[in-house]
Order: sequence, then structure tokens, then C-alpha cells
Amino acid sequence: MKNIKIKGMSCQHCVMAVTKALGALDGIKNVQVDLKTGVATYEEVKPVDAQVVAQAVKKAGYDVVG
Repeated sequence: MKNIKIKGMSCQHCVMAVTKALGALDGIKNVQVDLKTGVATYEEVKPVDAQVVAQAVKKAGYDVVG
């Protein structure tokens, strides 16, 4: 499982937007987003470049921290 810290989420709609964005990426499954901690956890079934993940989060309207 991989974790990324996301900045800018404030409600359940934000959680759903990030979950959908990450879940749509080829090679990622089992996405879980924790609003309280701002952390998204996901499983890679094949390698996915961190930049691709960050771009998907940014496209959804949020920023990856770190």
C-alpha cells in the first residue's frame, strides 16, 4: 500500500473526488481517503509513476504535499 498526503480537502465531496481520480488510474485499486488526516492510501497492481498520481490529484482540484 502506498500513501500520499493531500492538501485542500475539506468535506466528503473532496474525498469522493480524490477517490474517483485515483481509482481511474490504470494500475491503482483499493483507494481509501481519510479526510481527517488528509492521507490517501492505495494499492498498485502495477507500477504507477508518482507524477501521474500527483497530476490526477491536482486535476481533481487538490495538491499533493511532499
